[in-house]
Amino acid sequence: MKKAHEQWQPVHLFKSSNYTTMADQVQLFGVWGSFFGRRVEVALRLKGVQFEYVEEDLYNKSPSLLKYNPVHKKVPVLLHNGNPLAESLVILEYIDETWKHNPIFPKDPYERARARFWAKFIDEKLWPVVRKALGSKEEKEQREAIGETHEHLETLESELKEKKFFGGESWGYLDIAAMVIIWLGIAQEALGVEFIPKEKFPRLHKWQQRLVEDAVFKECVPPREKLGAFLKARFGSSAASK
Repeated sequence: MKKAHEQWQPVHLFKSSNYTTMADQVQLFGVWGSFFGRRVEVALRLKGVQFEYVEEDLYNKSPSLLKYNPVHKKVPVLLHNGNPLAESLVILEYIDETWKHNPIFPKDPYERARARFWAKFIDEKLWPVVRKALGSKEEKEQREAIGETHEHLETLESELKEKKFFGGESWGYLDIAAMVIIWLGIAQEALGVEFIPKEKFPRLHKWQQRLVEDAVFKECVPPREKLGAFLKARFGSSAASK
């Protein structure tokens, strides 16, 4: 029987001749069910950058992945004209600085710094407790992790305020960084646990609905049923599914 992630048939080449030249060779190494790689895909598609997508098997990492990210040995990895970059937030900044059109960062230096701050909050505060909540084998530990998750989501709910997107009237860098919230909503459906209840986080629910209705995001967010099955296969034996 194939692993859940092996059932995905990725689009291997995304073409757009508007903003890349024949000299540009761009590859994205990722795992289809990972929001980290999807962050990078969103940015590349928004910019109209032609790239080749390489699906990785994290249970059997390719020599290329180990070569291009020898430090962390993780996805995503962006390979641009032979030069590798790892870590999704770092890659997003590189993409925005390399292909200037359709900028994802705010113009104002202060707002750019704030966007970086909140993206770091998501990766260093929210994501670790989400992982703990999803993977915990003990119900008490899982409940505590969900409680911490709610605390961090409340912080983001307050930061969103009445804005359509974290970036204001249009989505940008911080909205891309916050894609984990979409994954959390799908995990809630698949595992039957209230990670992000609608009545508690109405602004975040409206925000993610606007996001997934955007044409670029629609292409990059996996089908809910497929992603839900993937998450259930990966975390189905945890306390979150009991």
